[in-house]
Amino acid sequence: MLRIATLTSVLALTASAALAAEIKVGVSPGEHAEIMELVAEVAEPMGLEIDVVEFSDYVIPNQALADGDIQANSFQHVPYLDNQMADRGFDLTVVANTITTPMGVYSDKVTELSVLAEGASFGIPNDPTNGGRALLVLQELGLIKLDESAGLKPTVLDITENPKGLKFTELDAAQLPRSLADLDAALINTNYAIASGLNPKTDSIAMESAENPYVNVIVVRSGDENAPWVETLIKAYHSDEVKTFIDESYNGTVLTSW
Repeated sequence: MLRIATLTSVLALTASAALAAEIKVGVSPGEHAEIMELVAEVAEPMGLEIDVVEFSDYVIPNQALADGDIQANSFQHVPYLDNQMADRGFDLTVVANTITTPMGVYSDKVTELSVLAEGASFGIPNDPTNGGRALLVLQELGLIKLDESAGLKPTVLDITENPKGLKFTELDAAQLPRSLADLDAALINTNYAIASGLNPKTDSIAMESAENPYVNVIVVRSGDENAPWVETLIKAYHSDEVKTFIDESYNGTVLTSW
């Protein structure tokens, strides 16, 4: 009996020691949340316990990270992060690439872009980075032309040609799926499309090219990038289990970028 009790105690201590670190990781709804839940399962036997915290918009996760409410986030691409750090003074660092999610055009009114009416209402995100990205996608699709000097952050003021006279409605990215009934079409980020029950492969009427600068990343506070738990988080995210899940679950609408 003593021997069994001792073995039990050792196993308990070993299990306790295995979970040597606990962190909170902020994500947005949809694929970022779904993937991070699996990452948490993969990371647990590695000694890292991850509490996945879902945020409903794109602004709060970086503020929460800067404030120390979470230890990392995984929801954004580099152009958006750069814009947030410039605007808000966050001191944050990219530690790993995650996925690329091409933006899609959705509509309850038309099944292809060519039949959009003159003066059609088009919804785009209202944050500078994703709004600019949406306009670049529309240029790629041949609907508008933009001033080249605007770079990756054009606004509607940078539109130089608009043959159909599209009227742009700028809304919070998370609201765009719910606003499709009031719009002729909208460009929607993949995570919000999935979270709203839209299938990017079958429900979108056009997609952004996979060749784009909007690779998503894992971000931590500057100074934490060499913490042992960061290495474990990256190892879990870049695992074969997670890659297989992404490849099999999203049918090419979410692409691994490592």
